[in-house]
Amino acid sequence: MSKGARNRNSNSKARPNALTERQTPWGVIAFYGSIGVLAIVAITYAFILSRPEPAGASIKDLVQKDDLGRDHTSGTVKYDGAPPMGGDHDPMWQNCDARVYEQPLRNENAVHSLEHGAVWITYRPGLDAAQLSALKAKVSATGYTFLSPYPSQKDPITLTAWGSQVGVQSASDTRIDAFLRTFVKGPQTPEPGAACDGAKDAP
Repeated sequence: MSKGARNRNSNSKARPNALTERQTPWGVIAFYGSIGVLAIVAITYAFILSRPEPAGASIKDLVQKDDLGRDHTSGTVKYDGAPPMGGDHDPMWQNCDARVYEQPLRNENAVHSLEHGAVWITYRPGLDAAQLSALKAKVSATGYTFLSPYPSQKDPITLTAWGSQVGVQSASDTRIDAFLRTFVKGPQTPEPGAACDGAKDAP
């Protein structure tokens, strides 16, 4: 083999030319990849913060229930709770425009009032007279609320709206006002704008 041929062969095995051969830019990929991940995290965090907090989420020990029936029935309904938070109910609602009742109410009529956006405050018979007076004054000054005794309830005082309920030990508990602010004609109301009077006015 001639010297020229050997030179040509050796030239064919020359080092790669950085200008003509494509190289993978791993540094650039890593940089923009990290930027993309940070952007996704930021967008997700902003979305979480922008979502509205569920009604009453700040009320301690609040109990909530979904998927409650709303059919009308003239019979007796077997409810899960005492007092019930909603469900099938009587076609006639209990008048709930700042009403104070001295006797227990029929569940089926009271539940219809909850559907209209009312808050039902109930108490166990035997509640201290001063606490009962405080509840009566609060209800008498607040539309779309009604008060009645409820012998079988667990707590001394219970506040109930459609699908939401909290039990308290005292009429001075700050959760009472928080519950009323949140749920009187609140976002949980299945029938916004429905009347709270003009129906059943006695137990």
